[in-house]
Amino acid sequence: MAKSGQRAVFGVLFMVFLFFVLLMVFASYTLNSFQNESDLIGEAGKKGSIGVVKVEGTIMESEPTIKLLHRAEKDKSIKAIIIRVDSPGGAVGPTQEIYEEIRRIDSAYDADNTKGKPIYASFGSIAASGGYYIGAATRKIYSNAGTLTGSIGVIMQFADLSKVFELARVKPEIIKSGQFKDVGNPHRGLTDLERSMLESTSDDVHAQFKEDILKMRKDRLKKPLDELAQGQVYSGREAVTLGLVDEISGLWESGRKIHADLKLEGDFGLKFVKEKEKTSFMELARSLEEARSSLTMVKQWLGSHLGEAPSAMFLMR
Repeated sequence: MAKSGQRAVFGVLFMVFLFFVLLMVFASYTLNSFQNESDLIGEAGKKGSIGVVKVEGTIMESEPTIKLLHRAEKDKSIKAIIIRVDSPGGAVGPTQEIYEEIRRIDSAYDADNTKGKPIYASFGSIAASGGYYIGAATRKIYSNAGTLTGSIGVIMQFADLSKVFELARVKPEIIKSGQFKDVGNPHRGLTDLERSMLESTSDDVHAQFKEDILKMRKDRLKKPLDELAQGQVYSGREAVTLGLVDEISGLWESGRKIHADLKLEGDFGLKFVKEKEKTSFMELARSLEEARSSLTMVKQWLGSHLGEAPSAMFLMR
């Protein structure tokens, strides 16, 4: 009688366990479907969708943005890509990698849409320095009238805290191999030779910045780039008059214009490209393992209270 009661309890526990597993799978599938649908603005499922890849905040790595670019490139429903920039800039290397990937995808574009995709830029609140650098890689830049943009320059900052160390009676000891290995160390100021060396490097990176801008915008600039690229910040409207930006237009209006210019089929729609948050097989397996462990602990507790030792089958891992 006791054993039949145990079997009934274990049967109920197994059914509850199975129910929660199925519920987890269904919830994961439904959530992903909902997220994908909510990322479409316009007519979902129609041809002619325009993908939007966001670049937001300080740019310190390229991989997240490049992954989204690759997703948009491979998505057959996306016929053109807008890089939505809301960034004050960031590290040089990652910015250049994003620039290069935009140029690769855009330059490979053909009218039959069998290779590459045309890429445009839309500037939000701010697209300065590295943010503008990324926009300059595209075939056309749209900006809001009040967007802060430009700031074409390179900056390096160091703090000379030697007086603070003196007041605190702290004497740093530096051991180095190489004359310039401790350049920028806050315990001392820069020497004239070090300052000259860093200025040379800064000038070279600045030159790279300007060279990449000229690749796409040489014939659009209204003034010499050297005059425009001294770190000045412009409004979107000022940038248009200088040729740094092509047109004043918000994201959705830009999308409509691109849709019309490319003569895309179907209704206009924006598709915000994001990393899918799918439950992978390994994640599902982990969840099952956790649920199995919980069930095992329950069975052990029941077994000890019903006078039966735990089954070896439930303890295998």
